[in-house]
Amino acid sequence: MDFGCGNGAQTLLLAPFFDHVTGLDVNEDFLYDFNVEIRAQGLSDRVATEVLAPGKTTLPAGPADVLTSFTVLEHVPDEVAALRRMRNILRPGGRLILSVPNKWWLFETHGADLPLLPWNRVPLVSWWPKFLHDRYARARIYKADEIVRLVREAGFSVDDVFHMTAPMDMIPWEPLRSLARATLFRPDRASVPILATEILVIGKR
Repeated sequence: MDFGCGNGAQTLLLAPFFDHVTGLDVNEDFLYDFNVEIRAQGLSDRVATEVLAPGKTTLPAGPADVLTSFTVLEHVPDEVAALRRMRNILRPGGRLILSVPNKWWLFETHGADLPLLPWNRVPLVSWWPKFLHDRYARARIYKADEIVRLVREAGFSVDDVFHMTAPMDMIPWEPLRSLARATLFRPDRASVPILATEILVIGKR
């Protein structure tokens, strides 16, 4: 199951690897678009959607073997409540694969509404103290130890955590983009946190 699937663009990438995939989201407009694409690709027998209604802890599809949630947690009102809900959706021993924005990336990936500045991706806003960052940024950001603590607080064990290399997809000029991907941003895992946009956590219920 993909928790916070949106319009399903990334969820459909998971379909070849599982017998059944379910996209979960609170936004029914997104799920409508997702269902249109599911039918267009002829995947209705293996891919489905469900609305994440408030307070709903069980799903008709049953417990999941694997639950993914990519760049969702930073937007929810209560992080631990959302993580506990993810845990309830998983079967015992099921895997959680979760990503959140990395505080040490040079740019605030979701942008920030700063006074007098029309550009919302000002460098180093993500490095500001939390009270100041949270005042202007459009979403939370995390250090690795912070997200690990939250995941454990929700009842998961943590098997792995690492910084994911920045994809460089925002560089419009292809030669420069290719050069960046071939040099500093070549491996999937970043050994230096400032080269990573995301933190990936792998946990177990």
